[in-house]
Amino acid sequence: MITIASLIVFLAFYTLYYTSKRAALSYDLGFEKWMQKNPKQTKITGLILLLTAYMMWLFTQSIGCGTLMFFIQLMTIGSLIIILTPLKKVNSKVLLAILIIAALLEFYYN
Repeated sequence: MITIASLIVFLAFYTLYYTSKRAALSYDLGFEKWMQKNPKQTKITGLILLLTAYMMWLFTQSIGCGTLMFFIQLMTIGSLIIILTPLKKVNSKVLLAILIIAALLEFYYN
C-alpha cells in the first residue's frame, strides 16, 4: 500500500511539474505533450492524485504519522523530479525497476 501511495505521489508531482511555465520540459512521450497543452485538466488530475495518496497514507498510518510521512515523501520526490527531469534521468524503465524493487521489499518485510 505504501508503494502504491509512493507511485501516486510521484505521478501527482510529475503532472503538476509539467504544468509549470518556468520548468525546462522535454516532450519524449505523448502524454507529456498532452499535459502541457491541457494545463487545467492536468492540475486537477495532479491535485486529485495528491489527495488520493494522502488518504492512502492516512489509511495505512495514523493522522500524525501519515501526514508526516506524506510530506517527507512529497519533498523527497519533488526534489528528485525537479533535479533529475531536466537532466533526462527520469524514464519509464528506471521507474518501473524502482517500483518493483520497492514493492518486493514491502511485501517481504511486511
